[in-house]
Amino acid sequence: MSDLPRTQALRCFITVAREGTVSRAAGLLNLTQPAVSLQLKALEESTGLQLFNRTPGGFTLTEAGAALLPLAHKAVSAASDFRMMASSMRESMRGSLRVGTILDPEFIRLGPFVRSLATSLKKTEVFLRWGMSDDVLSQIGKGDLDVGYYVDATPPESLSSPTASERHIEGGKYQLAPLMRYPYRVIAPAEWSDKVQGKDWADLIDLPWLATPSPSAHRRLLDDIFRPMGALPKRVAFSNQEEAMIDFVESGICLSLARDAIIDRHPRQRNFVIADKATLSCDLSFACLTSRRHEPVISHAFSAMQAVWDLKPADALPASATIPRLRKSVRR
Repeated sequence: MSDLPRTQALRCFITVAREGTVSRAAGLLNLTQPAVSLQLKALEESTGLQLFNRTPGGFTLTEAGAALLPLAHKAVSAASDFRMMASSMRESMRGSLRVGTILDPEFIRLGPFVRSLATSLKKTEVFLRWGMSDDVLSQIGKGDLDVGYYVDATPPESLSSPTASERHIEGGKYQLAPLMRYPYRVIAPAEWSDKVQGKDWADLIDLPWLATPSPSAHRRLLDDIFRPMGALPKRVAFSNQEEAMIDFVESGICLSLARDAIIDRHPRQRNFVIADKATLSCDLSFACLTSRRHEPVISHAFSAMQAVWDLKPADALPASATIPRLRKSVRR
């Protein structure tokens, strides 16, 4: 047998076996009698078997036909299931995708991601909702968002082999696909150089820090470092914008965390220093609820994100800095 039988031929085989005549089968299948006869002939030729005994009273199954009939039912049922699943997937991709975004669009490659979705999911509306890292994850957990970006300290176990992982966070089970590893650096007023250079986290806990909103990654990351030491740092100012954080630091009143992407936007003549011993490695990840990971539109979003970041399952994360980069500060 060179090729698998066509579904139409199997339907004719099943119907004739049940009805006993080509004429009744043709009426039920909305086909002509010659068309049904041709399908049966083609099926017998392709299998090399006689499937029916043709008698004046009608058609009866041969031994081979009786053995193949249950398999014909399974094949037709599988083809029907295939079509129904494909139809369901098409319908689901006509809905919407709600994406939680954080940080700045260029850093998270939001533009290329949205363009990829617009091209590949033409019947799906993409909604973007900017927020802070913990808020985005919380809204994913509640079903208000489908997917979103999330920042967390690099888990120690993934330092050597970062891959997509399942994480339990605040009572929810999430699938996180790491996109990039990058450092958060500690910046301080230029005149505080002797207070931060050569100092570790334990030495910095007594200095004043800039506060950020509780759902921000900054707040969580610092609290996770300092809380095990028995205290949280004194916070003397507040900002929810990364650019403004550097302004606070340059004013001479506090320390703050900062990404290289933000530090590099400032001119060479800047009035802050970068601590050389306290650096925090973070992962930027793409997240969804584990229970929803294989929904078609979410699965497609993960595939698009993987393509945008040029990641393969076994790839190491692209890193903005694997080895901490230190810069000399210059007073203005």
